Amino acid sequence: MQITYRSTSTPETYEEARTSRIFNHRRPKRYPLAIIHAKSPQDIVSAVKLAKENQCRIAIRSGGHSWATWSIRDESILLDLGNFKCISVDAENRTAVVSTSVTGRELNGKLVEKFGLMFPGGHCPDVGLGGFLLQGGMGWNCRGWGWACERVKGIDVVTAEGKELHCNAGQNEDLYWAARGSGPGFPAIITTYHLSLTPYPRNGFRSSGYLYPLSKYTEAFNWIINITPSFDIDTEIVAVGLTPEDRNEICLFILLVTLKHTPEEAYTALLPAQNSRPQGTLSEWFCAEDSLSNQYTSQANANPEGHRYCVDNGYLHNDADVPSILKNAFTELPTTKSFALWYGMNPCSRRPLPDMALSMQSDHYFALYTVWEDEGDDDRCQNWVRGVMKEVERHSTGAYLGDSDFQERQTRYWAPSNGKKLNGTRKKWDPEGRICGYLDRGDSSGVEGLGVHKGTYPAQKVGSVVSIPPALSARLRT
Repeated sequence: MQITYRSTSTPETYEEARTSRIFNHRRPKRYPLAIIHAKSPQDIVSAVKLAKENQCRIAIRSGGHSWATWSIRDESILLDLGNFKCISVDAENRTAVVSTSVTGRELNGKLVEKFGLMFPGGHCPDVGLGGFLLQGGMGWNCRGWGWACERVKGIDVVTAEGKELHCNAGQNEDLYWAARGSGPGFPAIITTYHLSLTPYPRNGFRSSGYLYPLSKYTEAFNWIINITPSFDIDTEIVAVGLTPEDRNEICLFILLVTLKHTPEEAYTALLPAQNSRPQGTLSEWFCAEDSLSNQYTSQANANPEGHRYCVDNGYLHNDADVPSILKNAFTELPTTKSFALWYGMNPCSRRPLPDMALSMQSDHYFALYTVWEDEGDDDRCQNWVRGVMKEVERHSTGAYLGDSDFQERQTRYWAPSNGKKLNGTRKKWDPEGRICGYLDRGDSSGVEGLGVHKGTYPAQKVGSVVSIPPALSARLRT
């Protein structure tokens, strides 16, 4: 194993290992004792056993895209899985076995070109599968195809005791249950996912886009909300408040991406929106040829590297007056690169979910992505997000783990019964809190305080944390 030590490495080498794969450049002032760069499941087993022997916590980094940088913890061992990459595809059965640091773009780059298949991973191309699927996976066309974690058929894990296990609906069922929606509190380390794939809609991948001035904000927003519940089930629908590159004004952009298998099907799917759209667009296109590759490029442009981010989100009540509640968020963005997003979840939000940890959803998903470059703007941008969310959360039923920072705001992430079961699963599989869990204000390891049943289920405290002794340092070098 390759190891980088805080105590013996140069500051430059240590900082590179600590933060180089962290997407958010608003880096935390938390400092692990060592960073282990694993290349195999055996390296992961060794890392867990060393943490256990020396009473250190262990934190996991898959893709490094979490806004709160869960993987960086004080006085812990950071297990970086960036060098552990594997993709094995069974095209005949439309399945794949994939390691957690593989990104959606990496996986689909292989699936689309070689097999004509795809997996509905994260929209941002460099999001690793590990964190994305643990949070539930609000992936491509979630409103019609369901949550990406529903396509997880099994997982391979290393437990807090350093034991390798396979988990699915028939064995180690509680870990399999927790892996689909527990988020960073999963009480083991996933090495690989066993995934169900879907055909790639190469010939019918089309999109329509409508850009409106803010004078049309309420009319256009109400229009897209009203047509979403009955709209074609293979079509993703989103409204975004943004500042276009060629305009010096905030606008409302509405995008429909349909994933059909023929151009004719795509045309039929998108036509109702074209026929019913409000007049007065600044620009628009209808049923244009598109692709997953093009969408990844657009998402990468909207989420630029090398920037500072503050992100928050909420599920709004199904009957909420969404345009009114989100007006400030959509129309008063603090920087030209920031954007606010509404994602239509109906009909996925109206069907019973499978038996899994994920249990929070609504018709209306809202997220703020505040983006800036200058550290001097930190307070202004973060305070703006806090102010918006203070109003929004009064109309919210909870939040999505993937766009949350537990140190900033606490709300509900699971139904009460799921929260209770999750806490029990964590206590069973990691009673000492060896694996770093939810990065809340106290950096505790349980689910209390994260909107499960506040005050009912006690937080699972971390065992004593000590510095890595010299003996461990020598042992890790071998």
